[in-house]
Amino acid sequence: MQAQTQTALKTASDMHAVLVEKSLEDSEFRQRLIADPKGVTSEEFGITLPDAIEIQVHESDKYTFHVSLPPSNELDEEQLEMIAAGLCCC
Repeated sequence: MQAQTQTALKTASDMHAVLVEKSLEDSEFRQRLIADPKGVTSEEFGITLPDAIEIQVHESDKYTFHVSLPPSNELDEEQLEMIAAGLCCC
């Protein structure tokens, strides 16, 4: 599945959907993702994420509602450099 997933992914939201789906189907994967989100994401998609990228997992429950806001449209110098180097900053 990894090779198929890797070629099918185009956006961070695609990656998010795969991670959520797998975490709902596999409780061991879910616990690993909570404990080490960046490492598990790198492993799942066969990619190396830049040091500047941080991944946070928030596990919802019936009392907690998480709102994830998209990044601001304004880019800082570091993001502009990452784009210029061909790396995604979002």
